[in-house]
This record gives sequence, structure tokens and C-alpha cells, in this order.
Amino acid sequence: MEENILCVGESLVRLSTQLGTHFTNTTQLDVHYGGAEANVAVNLSILGHKTTYFTKVADNSLGHSAIQHAQKYGVDTSAVIYGGDRVGLYFLETGAGPRAASVIYDRAHSAFSQIQLADVDVDALLDGKSMLHITGITAAISEEARQLTLALIKTARAKGILINFDVNYRAKLWSIEACGEFVRDVLPYVDYLSAGVLDAVNFIGIEAVDGESLAYYYQKISEMYPNIRAIYATTRKVHSATRNDLQGNLWVDKQLFISKNYSIDYIVDRVGGGDAFAAGVLHGLINNAAPDYVINFATAFSVLKHSIHGDVAPFTIAEAERMMTHNAAVDR
Repeated sequence: MEENILCVGESLVRLSTQLGTHFTNTTQLDVHYGGAEANVAVNLSILGHKTTYFTKVADNSLGHSAIQHAQKYGVDTSAVIYGGDRVGLYFLETGAGPRAASVIYDRAHSAFSQIQLADVDVDALLDGKSMLHITGITAAISEEARQLTLALIKTARAKGILINFDVNYRAKLWSIEACGEFVRDVLPYVDYLSAGVLDAVNFIGIEAVDGESLAYYYQKISEMYPNIRAIYATTRKVHSATRNDLQGNLWVDKQLFISKNYSIDYIVDRVGGGDAFAAGVLHGLINNAAPDYVINFATAFSVLKHSIHGDVAPFTIAEAERMMTHNAAVDR
């Protein structure tokens, strides 16, 4: 099958404060377009993959601008639906030093939250696709979006399409119990899973064991769901809002592969770092690269994303590979 990766989710407008400015003193906001699945679609397109993005946005300038953002990176948006009341927004107060970033969502009654399963020809949308990428965020937006997510996953499995599912839990969108119920419903259909220790404990139901490494939890997930071919996540140590350590983890063939540990001394914009990591992992898996390469490439690609404003990582494969091998900030 010809490669064509379908990413489904909600497009969002991000309005961010300037570094060092509190919400109460904000006089201007930077505008960025993104959304978890949209970011992955764009990042994969940048890395040379054919991608299709599906969403529903309001038929106004904001909605069209969000879609044009994906189009300019070569993403196919021909299936996008226009209509509904509004585009979802969120406001980000940029963190610095000991002050963490703060997010305010304004996405109630958004066009995508009002999408109906009857609005979407699931079979046609998946026709000719080689992979479906979707996250728990999409399922959390509304009951209708949850039904669409489940229908896409089940239909993709029936069609033999690879499924990449990122738990991507957002406490402001749904409860731990609701997320866990959904995650356990979809995991029997999933090929690639993005999940960490807390996801394994809170949503999959694996008992937490003091002192056990990530490999223990990934092994347990593999035993419960032998259909899952790869599991991946980052390990992040937060020293401050602008200084983090980042390491990538990939479980394949009953073995855990760990990337170099990157010390990011100055974070310009952390938003989209996880989406860049996911795209990097998928890039390596699609190309049947060696696991060590996959996880080091994905982590380097994510580290680069932290160095620029915006939701996507507009870096070449060569730039990420240089980061893999010649980064002076790697801990020794």
C-alpha cells in the first residue's frame, strides 16, 4: 500500500504571552496554529511522508488560516469539513524559571466538538491510508468526537491499516476514569502506543511497583496487549520552565531502547515537543530503521523543536541527525 498517514483531531488557535509577561499585564499575544494531530501531520510531511489531515473548523478566517497552516507544509487537507460555530482557542502564559506555564482553554462549542459521526464517511476517509494517527485528546473533546475516534480505530483495524494511538491525557478535558475506560477499549486495536508510567498505572490498570523501571511497565502492557508492536514516551526532568532534561524511550521486540540524555538549557517554546517526538518515532518505524536510530532521531527532533516558537518542528532529517551525533549539550 502506498504511504498516506491520516491524522484526525481538532485544530486550535494558540494565543501566547510574551516571555516574562503575566496574563494580568498582557497587551499583546502571539498567534500560532496547531493541535496535537495537526502538528504530527505537519511534522511527518516535513520529514518527507505523505500525510492527510482531517478536522472540522468554522468557515471563517481563523478556520481557514488554521488549515492553510497545514497546507503550506504539504499536508493534504481536502477532506476537511467547514462549518459549526467557532474555532477552539487556548491561551498560554509562557513560563520562565521557577514559574510554570499556565493554560486557559476556550474551546467549548467549537466546530470539532459539534461534529457528528453521521457527518463523516469513515470508510472513504480511511480508503487508501497506510496509518491512522489519533490521540486521547480527540476522544475527550465531546461524546460525538469519542464515537468518531472509536469508529475510525475499529474501521482502520478492519481494513488492515496501522494504528498509532497517543494517550495524551488532558485533565481539563476529562476524568482519569473516563480516559481509562476509553483507552482500555481501544488498545486491542492499536499497533503503536505512546504512553508513560502514569498512563500504564492510571489508564491501563497496571499496579505501580516502587523501584521498577519503565521496561517493567512496557513489558506488562505487551503481555496484556500482544497486538502492540511498539511503545514509546519521553522522560523529562524539569529543572525550571526554561531548563529541562529530555530522554526518549522505545519498547520494541521485548527490549527497551533509550536515547541520549539531552540537557536543554534554554527552552524557547515547549508546546509541540511531544508531537515532534511522536513524528520522529513514526518516521523511524515507517522506514524500518534500527531501534537505536529511531529513538535517538525522535528525541533529537523534539529537542530541536524546543528551540523555536510555534507548534511544529520545521527541521530537516539532516539537522536532526546532526543533533544526534554532534550536540554539545548532551550530558557526558
